[in-house]
Amino acid sequence: MTHGFTRRRACLAAAAGALWSAARAAVAQAYPGRPPHLIVPFTPGGSSDVLGRAIGQELGRAWNQAVVIENVPGAGGSVGAEKVARAAADGYTLLMGHVGTLAINPSLYPRLGYDPLRSFAPVAWVARVPNVLVVHASVPARTLAELVALAKASPGRLAYGSGGNGSAAHITMEYLKLQTGTSFLHIPYRGTAPSVNDLLAGQLQLLFTGAPALLPHIKAGTMRALAVSSPRRIALLPDVPTVAESGVAGTKGFEADQWYGVVAPAGTPADIVSMLNQQINRSLDSAEVKARLAAEGAEATPATPQAFGQLIASEIKRWERVVKAARITVG
Repeated sequence: MTHGFTRRRACLAAAAGALWSAARAAVAQAYPGRPPHLIVPFTPGGSSDVLGRAIGQELGRAWNQAVVIENVPGAGGSVGAEKVARAAADGYTLLMGHVGTLAINPSLYPRLGYDPLRSFAPVAWVARVPNVLVVHASVPARTLAELVALAKASPGRLAYGSGGNGSAAHITMEYLKLQTGTSFLHIPYRGTAPSVNDLLAGQLQLLFTGAPALLPHIKAGTMRALAVSSPRRIALLPDVPTVAESGVAGTKGFEADQWYGVVAPAGTPADIVSMLNQQINRSLDSAEVKARLAAEGAEATPATPQAFGQLIASEIKRWERVVKAARITVG
């Protein structure tokens, strides 16, 4: 009798599992039945916004269903990220994540309203954007090694700007300082554009920020590029070496690109996550998205949700060490 009861339980469990799988498949098959929202946690015009709109447009074409792009800026992307973390896990609210939002913020904000690893389901790694180290024309250094020598000869006298305390540009420069044993003066701004303007005016001596904001000025010769943060040289600046190529002590294996990817609220059905991943990866191969990426100095990074999740986890640990060592605070 016990044996028969056990068999009946097993059959019921198998039937329930089959029904659940069928229900999940039906949900995924019907997706998207209404316009999904892609939250960009920064103001319009930046790389997150440009990439988010490019991906949203391609998804809309593929689905014959509009994708609503919603800008929700604030607290280094934390406001928009928290909104997505609290949304229904049905695939209709997505986040265009960023290295700052998903990997750096946990170390900067002690009461962050979300956990990048527990609050989200990784969907797709979209792109990486290299940071470029540039100097004002008045700075005599023409290589990273020469800049390091200048900094060590006059500690704290050369000033660099960033888009604010805790911004990707700030963290990247602090990482370079730690690796090279140098001292520079940090001047935080409310956004990247003002820092670029002050570099052009000679109020700053250097910047280490995303390529899109700097490329026009590098091409015009109004600022000098010394190195890129990526593991290999970038197509738009083929003559500019990587930091790791500089030969400066402490820079072997240096890599500090900004990266972007889509996440959904934790608990989003795996079938929907898989569908989104495949469609976004296909979108990255479209001519229009390739053109958008090239204009941003970005490199497409199609990957599985699992690989993107591993990237987020490893980056949280890496940037936590930098934030603590450099004693970076926000407020």
